Amino acid sequence: MSFLAIVLVVMVALLHLGFLVLEMALWTRPLGLRTFRNTPEQAAATRVLAANQGLYNGFLAAGLLYAAATGSREFALFFLACVVIAGSYGAWSVNRRIFYVQALPALLALAAVLMPAR
Repeated sequence: MSFLAIVLVVMVALLHLGFLVLEMALWTRPLGLRTFRNTPEQAAATRVLAANQGLYNGFLAAGLLYAAATGSREFALFFLACVVIAGSYGAWSVNRRIFYVQALPALLALAAVLMPAR
């Protein structure tokens, strides 16, 4: 993988580590409430679901970091495709902005990974 591809893969991984923290630790706190536009009541009722979602984001981040650390193009392609699918589904089913926050960065990283090495 090119240096640009590795940088973009790491950036997507860091985004997903941020999602993990937001969903697992900050969901019911002011930053989490603002980020996800929840009321304290909604956040309390969905706290366990959000934590589960955060854990999955952590798995995505781990796979992406492994791909970047080993230079594994196959791992990068698999985990980036997972992120694009998850982000696209979230944009369709929840809020369009999820596409720009989650799927678009993964698409850019995917394009960099697919570019031929120079």
